[in-house]
Amino acid sequence: MFNSLFDHVDSIIVRDPAARNRLEVITCYPGLHAVWLHRVSHFLWGLGLKWIARLMSMFARFLTGIEIHPGAKIGRRVFLDHGLGIVIGETTEIGDDCTIYQGVTLGGTSLYKGVKRHPTLGKGVVVSAGAKVLGGFIVGDGARIGSNAVALKEIPPGATAVGIPARILHPDLPQSPDSKTKEYFSAYGVTPNVDDPVSMALKGLIDATIEQEAKIAALEKIIAKLSNTPTDNTGSSDTKRDLDAIKEWLKE
Repeated sequence: MFNSLFDHVDSIIVRDPAARNRLEVITCYPGLHAVWLHRVSHFLWGLGLKWIARLMSMFARFLTGIEIHPGAKIGRRVFLDHGLGIVIGETTEIGDDCTIYQGVTLGGTSLYKGVKRHPTLGKGVVVSAGAKVLGGFIVGDGARIGSNAVALKEIPPGATAVGIPARILHPDLPQSPDSKTKEYFSAYGVTPNVDDPVSMALKGLIDATIEQEAKIAALEKIIAKLSNTPTDNTGSSDTKRDLDAIKEWLKE
Protein backbone atom coordinates (compact mmCIF):
# COMPACT_ATOMS: atom_id res chain seq x y z
CA MET A 1 0.00 0.00 0.00
CA PHE A 2 2.79 2.42 0.93
CA ASN A 3 4.64 1.59 -2.27
CA SER A 4 1.56 2.56 -4.26
CA LEU A 5 1.16 5.75 -2.21
CA PHE A 6 4.76 6.84 -2.73
CA ASP A 7 4.56 5.88 -6.41
CA HIS A 8 1.63 8.28 -6.75
CA VAL A 9 3.44 11.03 -4.87
CA ASP A 10 6.62 10.59 -6.92
CA SER A 11 4.66 10.79 -10.17
CA ILE A 12 3.31 14.17 -9.04
CA ILE A 13 6.81 15.42 -8.24
CA VAL A 14 7.90 14.48 -11.77
CA ARG A 15 4.99 16.35 -13.38
CA ASP A 16 4.89 19.44 -11.17
CA PRO A 17 8.02 21.63 -10.96
CA ALA A 18 6.54 23.36 -7.89
CA ALA A 19 6.62 20.11 -5.89
CA ARG A 20 9.82 19.96 -3.83
CA ASN A 21 9.50 16.82 -1.73
CA ARG A 22 7.14 14.04 -0.67
CA LEU A 23 6.09 15.69 2.56
CA GLU A 24 4.95 18.82 0.75
CA VAL A 25 2.92 16.82 -1.78
CA ILE A 26 1.29 14.60 0.86
CA THR A 27 0.27 17.51 3.08
CA CYS A 28 -0.43 20.35 0.66
CA TYR A 29 -1.88 18.90 -2.56
CA PRO A 30 -5.72 18.80 -2.53
CA GLY A 31 -5.79 16.85 -5.78
CA LEU A 32 -3.97 14.00 -4.06
CA HIS A 33 -6.31 14.17 -1.06
CA ALA A 34 -9.35 14.11 -3.37
CA VAL A 35 -8.14 10.94 -5.09
CA TRP A 36 -7.41 9.22 -1.78
CA LEU A 37 -10.83 10.10 -0.36
CA HIS A 38 -12.40 8.93 -3.62
CA ARG A 39 -10.76 5.53 -3.16
CA VAL A 40 -12.68 5.19 0.10
CA SER A 41 -16.00 6.44 -1.27
CA HIS A 42 -15.66 4.24 -4.38
CA PHE A 43 -15.06 1.20 -2.16
CA LEU A 44 -18.19 2.00 -0.16
CA TRP A 45 -20.12 2.52 -3.40
CA GLY A 46 -19.06 -0.93 -4.56
CA LEU A 47 -20.33 -2.44 -1.31
CA GLY A 48 -23.75 -0.95 -1.98
CA LEU A 49 -23.44 1.72 0.73
CA LYS A 50 -24.53 4.43 -1.71
CA TRP A 51 -25.61 7.09 0.76
CA ILE A 52 -22.47 6.81 2.88
CA ALA A 53 -20.35 6.90 -0.28
CA ARG A 54 -22.10 10.07 -1.45
CA LEU A 55 -21.68 11.61 1.98
CA MET A 56 -17.96 10.83 1.83
CA SER A 57 -17.71 12.45 -1.62
CA MET A 58 -19.48 15.56 -0.32
CA PHE A 59 -16.97 15.76 2.52
CA ALA A 60 -14.14 15.46 0.01
CA ARG A 61 -15.70 18.21 -2.07
CA PHE A 62 -15.95 20.49 0.96
CA LEU A 63 -12.34 19.76 1.91
CA THR A 64 -10.69 19.99 -1.52
CA GLY A 65 -13.06 21.86 -3.85
CA ILE A 66 -13.04 18.83 -6.16
CA GLU A 67 -16.24 16.90 -6.85
CA ILE A 68 -15.83 13.24 -7.80
CA HIS A 69 -18.84 10.96 -7.93
CA PRO A 70 -18.12 7.77 -5.95
CA GLY A 71 -19.14 5.69 -8.96
CA ALA A 72 -16.30 7.05 -11.11
CA LYS A 73 -13.31 4.80 -11.79
CA ILE A 74 -9.87 6.38 -11.40
CA GLY A 75 -6.63 4.66 -12.33
CA ARG A 76 -3.18 4.86 -10.74
CA ARG A 77 -1.03 7.97 -10.50
CA VAL A 78 -3.81 10.32 -11.60
CA PHE A 79 -2.83 13.92 -10.86
CA LEU A 80 -5.50 16.58 -10.27
CA ASP A 81 -3.24 19.62 -10.50
CA HIS A 82 -4.53 22.59 -8.45
CA GLY A 83 -7.87 20.82 -8.72
CA LEU A 84 -10.32 23.54 -7.70
CA GLY A 85 -13.58 23.27 -9.61
CA ILE A 86 -12.98 19.84 -11.14
CA VAL A 87 -16.21 17.83 -11.60
CA ILE A 88 -16.06 14.12 -12.47
CA GLY A 89 -19.32 12.31 -13.25
CA GLU A 90 -20.61 8.92 -12.17
CA THR A 91 -19.71 6.79 -15.21
CA THR A 92 -16.36 8.46 -15.87
CA GLU A 93 -13.32 6.21 -16.27
CA ILE A 94 -9.84 7.70 -15.97
CA GLY A 95 -6.78 5.72 -17.02
CA ASP A 96 -3.38 5.58 -15.37
CA ASP A 97 -1.06 8.62 -15.36
CA CYS A 98 -3.68 11.14 -16.48
CA THR A 99 -3.28 14.81 -15.56
CA ILE A 100 -6.35 17.00 -15.06
CA TYR A 101 -6.13 20.71 -14.32
CA GLN A 102 -8.47 23.08 -12.49
CA GLY A 103 -11.97 23.83 -13.75
CA VAL A 104 -12.29 20.66 -15.83
CA THR A 105 -15.67 18.97 -16.21
CA LEU A 106 -15.92 15.31 -17.21
CA GLY A 107 -19.67 15.36 -17.69
CA GLY A 108 -22.52 13.75 -19.57
CA THR A 109 -25.04 14.78 -22.18
CA SER A 110 -27.60 12.04 -21.53
CA LEU A 111 -30.27 11.92 -18.81
CA TYR A 112 -30.88 8.18 -19.08
CA LYS A 113 -29.98 6.06 -16.07
CA GLY A 114 -27.91 2.91 -16.44
CA VAL A 115 -26.04 4.02 -19.57
CA LYS A 116 -22.51 5.26 -20.14
CA ARG A 117 -23.01 9.04 -19.88
CA HIS A 118 -19.50 10.27 -19.10
CA PRO A 119 -16.17 10.01 -20.94
CA THR A 120 -13.44 7.41 -20.70
CA LEU A 121 -9.90 8.76 -20.61
CA GLY A 122 -7.09 6.49 -21.76
CA LYS A 123 -3.63 6.38 -20.23
CA GLY A 124 -1.52 9.51 -20.01
CA VAL A 125 -4.26 11.93 -21.11
CA VAL A 126 -3.82 15.64 -20.29
CA VAL A 127 -6.99 17.71 -19.84
CA SER A 128 -6.11 21.38 -19.57
CA ALA A 129 -7.64 24.07 -17.37
CA GLY A 130 -11.30 24.84 -17.97
CA ALA A 131 -11.85 22.11 -20.57
CA LYS A 132 -15.20 20.33 -20.79
CA VAL A 133 -15.36 16.72 -21.94
CA LEU A 134 -19.03 15.85 -22.38
CA GLY A 135 -20.41 12.48 -23.42
CA GLY A 136 -19.77 8.75 -23.17
CA PHE A 137 -16.95 8.57 -25.72
CA ILE A 138 -13.27 7.58 -25.49
CA VAL A 139 -10.29 9.90 -25.31
CA GLY A 140 -7.36 7.88 -26.61
CA ASP A 141 -4.08 7.20 -24.81
CA GLY A 142 -1.73 10.16 -24.70
CA ALA A 143 -4.29 12.62 -26.07
CA ARG A 144 -4.28 16.28 -25.01
CA ILE A 145 -7.27 18.58 -24.64
CA GLY A 146 -6.47 22.28 -24.70
CA SER A 147 -7.57 24.88 -22.17
CA ASN A 148 -11.29 25.79 -22.32
CA ALA A 149 -11.91 23.32 -25.15
CA VAL A 150 -15.31 21.61 -25.34
CA ALA A 151 -14.85 18.01 -26.48
CA LEU A 152 -18.04 16.35 -27.71
CA LYS A 153 -16.74 13.38 -29.70
CA GLU A 154 -14.04 10.74 -29.63
CA ILE A 155 -10.40 11.90 -29.67
CA PRO A 156 -7.80 9.58 -31.24
CA PRO A 157 -4.73 8.44 -29.32
CA GLY A 158 -1.92 10.98 -29.31
CA ALA A 159 -4.06 13.76 -30.79
CA THR A 160 -4.46 17.32 -29.55
CA ALA A 161 -7.95 18.81 -29.43
CA VAL A 162 -8.64 22.54 -29.13
CA GLY A 163 -11.52 24.96 -29.60
CA ILE A 164 -15.29 25.08 -29.18
CA PRO A 165 -16.37 22.53 -30.23
CA ALA A 166 -13.00 20.82 -30.03
CA ARG A 167 -11.30 20.02 -33.33
CA ILE A 168 -8.46 17.56 -33.80
CA LEU A 169 -5.05 18.97 -34.68
CA HIS A 170 -2.75 16.03 -35.29
CA PRO A 171 -4.10 12.51 -34.68
CA ASP A 172 -0.82 10.98 -35.86
CA LEU A 173 1.44 12.44 -33.17
CA PRO A 174 3.76 9.85 -31.58
CA GLN A 175 2.58 8.60 -28.24
CA SER A 176 4.87 8.99 -25.26
CA PRO A 177 6.37 5.65 -24.24
CA ASP A 178 6.32 6.63 -20.59
CA SER A 179 4.00 9.43 -19.52
CA LYS A 180 5.68 9.48 -16.10
CA THR A 181 8.91 10.67 -17.68
CA LYS A 182 9.47 14.39 -17.54
CA GLU A 183 10.88 14.43 -21.07
CA TYR A 184 7.55 13.46 -22.59
CA PHE A 185 5.10 15.20 -20.27
CA SER A 186 3.22 18.07 -21.90
CA ALA A 187 2.05 20.55 -19.28
CA TYR A 188 -1.39 22.08 -19.85
CA GLY A 189 -1.81 20.10 -23.05
CA VAL A 190 0.61 22.35 -24.95
CA THR A 191 2.15 20.58 -27.92
CA PRO A 192 5.16 22.37 -29.45
CA ASN A 193 5.36 22.81 -33.23
CA VAL A 194 1.80 21.69 -33.87
CA ASP A 195 -0.08 23.89 -36.33
CA ASP A 196 -3.80 24.41 -36.10
CA PRO A 197 -5.33 23.34 -39.47
CA VAL A 198 -7.72 26.30 -39.37
CA SER A 199 -4.89 28.79 -38.85
CA MET A 200 -2.89 27.05 -41.59
CA ALA A 201 -5.82 27.43 -44.01
CA LEU A 202 -6.16 31.12 -43.13
CA LYS A 203 -2.43 31.61 -43.63
CA GLY A 204 -2.74 30.01 -47.09
CA LEU A 205 -5.57 32.37 -48.00
CA ILE A 206 -3.58 35.38 -46.83
CA ASP A 207 -0.54 34.29 -48.85
CA ALA A 208 -2.69 33.77 -51.94
CA THR A 209 -4.25 37.21 -51.48
CA ILE A 210 -0.84 38.87 -51.23
CA GLU A 211 0.30 37.08 -54.39
CA GLN A 212 -2.82 38.17 -56.29
CA GLU A 213 -2.35 41.76 -55.16
CA ALA A 214 1.22 41.70 -56.50
CA LYS A 215 0.01 40.43 -59.87
CA ILE A 216 -2.70 43.08 -60.04
CA ALA A 217 -0.17 45.81 -59.24
CA ALA A 218 2.10 44.52 -62.02
CA LEU A 219 -0.81 44.48 -64.48
CA GLU A 220 -1.72 48.05 -63.54
CA LYS A 221 1.85 49.16 -64.24
CA ILE A 222 1.82 47.44 -67.64
CA ILE A 223 -1.55 48.94 -68.59
CA ALA A 224 -0.43 52.39 -67.48
CA LYS A 225 2.70 52.02 -69.59
CA LEU A 226 0.66 50.91 -72.62
CA SER A 227 -1.67 53.88 -72.31
CA ASN A 228 1.32 56.26 -72.58
CA THR A 229 3.13 54.42 -75.42
CA PRO A 230 3.54 56.37 -78.80
CA THR A 231 2.09 54.69 -81.90
CA ASP A 232 5.26 53.93 -83.94
CA ASN A 233 7.10 50.83 -85.00
CA THR A 234 9.21 50.75 -81.84
CA GLY A 235 6.09 51.26 -79.79
CA SER A 236 4.32 48.42 -81.53
CA SER A 237 7.11 46.02 -80.64
CA ASP A 238 7.04 47.23 -77.02
CA THR A 239 3.27 46.83 -76.99
CA LYS A 240 3.57 43.29 -78.29
CA ARG A 241 6.11 42.49 -75.60
CA ASP A 242 3.89 43.98 -72.91
CA LEU A 243 0.85 42.10 -74.17
CA ASP A 244 2.85 38.88 -74.07
CA ALA A 245 3.78 39.71 -70.49
CA ILE A 246 0.11 40.20 -69.62
CA LYS A 247 -0.73 36.82 -71.13
CA GLU A 248 1.99 35.17 -69.03
CA TRP A 249 0.59 36.77 -65.87
CA LEU A 250 -2.91 35.58 -66.72
CA LYS A 251 -1.68 32.04 -67.25
CA GLU A 252 -0.16 31.86 -63.74
